[in-house]
Amino acid sequence: MDVIGGKWKVLVLRALHERPCRFGALRRELPGITEKVLASHLRELEADGIVHREEYDENPPRVEYSLTPRGTALNEALEPLGAWGRANVLGRAPAAGGAGPSGTRPAEGSAAARQVGVDDDVAPVAGGA
Repeated sequence: MDVIGGKWKVLVLRALHERPCRFGALRRELPGITEKVLASHLRELEADGIVHREEYDENPPRVEYSLTPRGTALNEALEPLGAWGRANVLGRAPAAGGAGPSGTRPAEGSAAARQVGVDDDVAPVAGGA
């Protein structure tokens, strides 16, 4: 949980799942994150072996972040959790079926659903919806 703890780390993982990104591109993908927090999370993810930081010897200098194989595996492990959240917290139907595991729709009045509404700009963990 330390590896993915915090408000932004899973969203950083999702953004890097799409393609390698430079710092500025990541910041634009994550509206609301500060430069300080993004830099801190990227350093922590790099120290944990989840993110690779590639420095290019160019002028001006260029740095690109990408997922390591370990980071890709973590994203794949988080995918079912994202699907569960979409189905049970946000009230979105699962890809195959339309009802939750018990055969009923989730309660859209849950505390979590009130905090993050269906129409909020919340990206799925990896891939999906």
